[in-house]
Amino acid sequence: MLPDPVTVAASSPTPELILGMIKQDGYGSERFDGTNGYTVIINHTRGKNGNRHYVQMTQAVDAPDPYSGAIKRQVASVSLTIQRPQFGFTDAATVALVKALTDFVYDGEVTPAKLIQFQS
Repeated sequence: MLPDPVTVAASSPTPELILGMIKQDGYGSERFDGTNGYTVIINHTRGKNGNRHYVQMTQAVDAPDPYSGAIKRQVASVSLTIQRPQFGFTDAATVALVKALTDFVYDGEVTPAKLIQFQS
């Protein structure tokens, strides 16, 4: 079990996050940082073809609607799913695959900024 709360150090431009548990069951948890509007959802599923682990982070902000000028709540999300087959992949190999994905996303030739501009 992860600690409650989970504290994530600040890393510009993201402030320090203190994600306290708001819901937990045998399949995962939901954590919330009320100061900064971040939520983390973790789900675990056991299946006949292996186990699935899903992590999603959302951030909610109140922003002006460019058409009406009214302030409206907007939520953005990012997620990572790890699908591990029943055999053939050790913990280390699975972790290495996750690291390879994050390395790819943050490679200077790729970057999240280019991905959200529909570059592929």
